Amino acid sequence: MSSAVRIPELPELPSPATRRVTLPGPFRMRRGGVLPLVHIAYEAWGRLAPGRDNNVVLVFTGLSPSAHAASSPEDPSPGWWEYMIGPGRPIDTRRWHVVCVNSLGSCFGSTGPASPDPRTGEPYRLRFPELSVEDIAAAAREALRALGITRVHTVIGASLGGMAALAYAMSFPEEVEQLVTISAAARATPFAIAIRSLQREIIRSDPAWQGGNYPLGAGPREGMRLARKLGLMSYRSAEEWLHRFGRERIPPERRAPGTFSPEFQVEAYLEHNALKFVERFDANCYLYLSRSMDLFDVAEHGSGSVDAGLARVAARRALVIGVTTDFLFPLFQQEELAEGLRAAGCEVRFEALRSIQGHDAFLVDEARFAPVVAAFMAAP
Repeated sequence: MSSAVRIPELPELPSPATRRVTLPGPFRMRRGGVLPLVHIAYEAWGRLAPGRDNNVVLVFTGLSPSAHAASSPEDPSPGWWEYMIGPGRPIDTRRWHVVCVNSLGSCFGSTGPASPDPRTGEPYRLRFPELSVEDIAAAAREALRALGITRVHTVIGASLGGMAALAYAMSFPEEVEQLVTISAAARATPFAIAIRSLQREIIRSDPAWQGGNYPLGAGPREGMRLARKLGLMSYRSAEEWLHRFGRERIPPERRAPGTFSPEFQVEAYLEHNALKFVERFDANCYLYLSRSMDLFDVAEHGSGSVDAGLARVAARRALVIGVTTDFLFPLFQQEELAEGLRAAGCEVRFEALRSIQGHDAFLVDEARFAPVVAAFMAAP
C-alpha cells in the first residue's frame, strides 16, 4: 500500500450499542474480486455461555435495517425486531446470546460501496466487487470467529436475512444446530426480480446518481424516493392498504398545492416513509444488496437442483415461516424450502401465517409471529 494514501476514518456507527469487528486478512468474494480489508458491524444481547458455541443465535437482517435489532442499556431506543429479542421474549436473552450483524455491502457500519477502499482512500462506489448473499453469510461467519465463536446454535433471518441464514446453513453445515427462515426463498421469482430491477433502474435513471460517482451524503434522492415507494407497495398487501387507509383523504389544510399533489392518506404514508429512507440509506449500497437477492439461487449449491442444494443443510431442526398475503415471496416458496429441508433429514416445522401485512408482517405482526418463534426456540 502506498504511503501516500491517507485512509479516511471509518464512518460513525449508527448506534452507541453497535460494535465493529475487523476480519483477518483479505476477503474473497464468491463472484470474483477481493476486499483487502473488511469491517462488520454488529450488536449483541445476552451472555455467552462458557462453551462459546452452544447458546449463540445469529440474526441476519433484511435489506434495509442496521444491526440494532433490539434495545439495550447502551441504546434504549427500540430496535427493528424489538418484540422478538430480549428477556422473556421469543428469543430470550436470559438463555441465548444473540448477535445481529449488519450485512456486508450495507451502509450502517459494515464494509460496502460507501466505505473507503484502503488502496485509494476513496469510497469503493461501483468498484466494489459484485455482492452475493453467500458473501454476506461468509462475512458474518468470519466476524463470529473474530469474536471467538466457532459454532452457532440457531441462525435466523427474514427476507434477504432468510436467504443469508439459508446460505450460512448450506455453506457451513456442521456449524449450525437450528435454522429459521422467514418470508424467504431458495431463489427469487421473476416477479420479485422485475420489481427490484425496476427499483434499481429508477435509482440509476436519476441524473444525481452520476454513474455511481455521487458525493457521499448526496446522490439520487429522487430516484431513491420513488424506488422506496415501489418497495413499500410490494412489502405490504392490498388487503392491508384497504383496511388501513381505505379512501381516506388528506385534510385540505395539509395538502400541498398543485393539481396532482397527493390527495389520499395512502399517498401521504408512502411519501413520509420514502423520505425517511432517503435520509439514511446509501444508493449504491441499496443497488448491491438488491441485486444480491436476485442472484441468490440454492440450486447453485446442488449442481442445478434446489433439493440437492438444500440437502447440504445439516441442521437438526428448522422453522420455516411464510405469510399468506406475501406476493413478493409467495407461500409456495416457503413450502418448497420446508419440503426440501424435510427430505434432507431435517425436523421441520412449517407455518403459514394468515397475516394481512404481507412480506413485512414479521416486523409488525407480533401476535402471530411471537408465539411461533417462542415455541420453536423453547424446545430442547
